[in-house]
Amino acid sequence: MGNPKDPLFPDEVILQILARLPVKPLFRFKSVCKSWCRLPSESYFITLFNQVSVKEQTLVAEVTDSSSLICVDNVRGVSEFSLEFLRDRVRIRASCNGLLCCASIPEKGVYYVCNPSTREFRMLPRSRERPVTRFYPDGEATLVGLACDVARKGFYVVMAGYHRSFGHRHDGSFICLVFDSVTNKWRKFVSALEGCGFTHMSKNQVVFVNGKLHWLMSGLCYVLALDLEHDVWSKVSLPDEISCGGGNRVYLLELDGFLSVIQLSDVWMKIWKMRDYESESWSVVDSISLRCIKGLVPGIFPICQTGEYVLLATHKQVLVYQRRSKLWKEMFSVKGSYSLPLWFSAHAFRSTIVPCN
Repeated sequence: MGNPKDPLFPDEVILQILARLPVKPLFRFKSVCKSWCRLPSESYFITLFNQVSVKEQTLVAEVTDSSSLICVDNVRGVSEFSLEFLRDRVRIRASCNGLLCCASIPEKGVYYVCNPSTREFRMLPRSRERPVTRFYPDGEATLVGLACDVARKGFYVVMAGYHRSFGHRHDGSFICLVFDSVTNKWRKFVSALEGCGFTHMSKNQVVFVNGKLHWLMSGLCYVLALDLEHDVWSKVSLPDEISCGGGNRVYLLELDGFLSVIQLSDVWMKIWKMRDYESESWSVVDSISLRCIKGLVPGIFPICQTGEYVLLATHKQVLVYQRRSKLWKEMFSVKGSYSLPLWFSAHAFRSTIVPCN
């Protein structure tokens, strides 16, 4: 017989198990022993945990006010969390790999990057630039993006838009400010971009893949991409079937580390995936019938997806579509008379232990 003091499992197996726990139980288990207490701050385990967790997608949305949110998980169901630790009334502007970029509601120009799972946060230094906006004088950038690569320390926050003085048209200069958390500084560059228009959903659904942030243009002409290494804007082509029009609704998402678009018609939901980024080649990976939720289709919006499921939001519901079993299920429904639709504040979210300080 073996020594009863010998561990039941090898250390590597235990680490693999712990890396698959939700963040709250993981931090609760820090009291088990000294080695477990150190785990969430050790770079090896942080990398392992984040590599596992980024494979899953959840949906976060405001339900009652800007500090109370729901988190809808395909497996664990619905949970609540709060941003009250920021000690400010905020709204989410961007989400990436477990971090949220939040804008202060009472004080324009104040932004935070936080990890709601660990309750860490960082207030961004104010930029010396005037507000970059095409909606002067509300003081908010047209585009706000957050880029967090779990394999790299630090994150980027991007604010971009046309700046114009009151009563004047913009001159086509697209101003972009980029905050680098490593240097704790903003940098600025100006590009000549004409005709950049965005809907509310296309501004919310910014996708970070291949070291670039991506936004879908409102006219479905192309995807606007920002290369964060070289500070260069570029245009990414959409599938020919989409860019030629047709009247369908289209949304930009991520799919297992690849750029993806979801195309909605009255009876079908088609999922496209960019197979090769360099050649901009797209292919259809799934076509889903919407007949069994026909009454919800005009007001349904895809928020996030994996190869296994798609999470979608309506005015008062969150639905999940299981791609293997081809089944629909209601995950959450608002009780009472909440004014704003769920899709208006919904973002894709992953639970990680990525530090933001």
